[in-house]
Amino acid sequence: MPLDFTAIDFETANSSSASACAVGLARVRAGEVVATAGWLIRPPAGHDHFFDINMRIHGIRPEDVAHAPSWSEQLGDLAGFAGGDVLVAHNAGFDMAVLTRACEATGDECPPYRYACSLQVARKVYQLPSYRLPFVAAEAGFAEFAHHNAVADALACAHVMIDAARRVAADDIDDLAAWTGVRVSQIAVADAPAPRRSLSFGAVA
Repeated sequence: MPLDFTAIDFETANSSSASACAVGLARVRAGEVVATAGWLIRPPAGHDHFFDINMRIHGIRPEDVAHAPSWSEQLGDLAGFAGGDVLVAHNAGFDMAVLTRACEATGDECPPYRYACSLQVARKVYQLPSYRLPFVAAEAGFAEFAHHNAVADALACAHVMIDAARRVAADDIDDLAAWTGVRVSQIAVADAPAPRRSLSFGAVA
């Protein structure tokens, strides 16, 4: 199965989409997870206050990110891992908003990634009482993971897309989108402020 993509998950410090405090990534090649990565992030200034509700959800506290790389410092590593892949996330609108809003907050160039949503795909492929990630991942055969750990969530998302593609015999993300009627979107950056610095976003094998 020539199914290649990178699954991504962000955790945030508060209700601001720019308040990224952790990222998880899972690279898929030919329908198999071949690499994972993840790290804590010091949220951009002005978006770095931690709400109690967020800390209860993911367990990350201000002291945990005090010496973590800033958004600007870690963006190159994120782009280096994902390369030119289509990004996939569960409720992708949330994660793409984190990516774009954090870049806006720091003046960094936002990568114009194409992306797809595993939540939307799951609603088309599975019949479930709930489409929250733990329920969908269990249906895909990936159960009992540490929900709201960014790497674990990215890995669960990857397994959902792999399983969905196998169920409908889709060859790649675009084929899966066509089978399920789900759109592969692209981050729009044309109206973003001029970047403080730009990055190169090449393909990763």
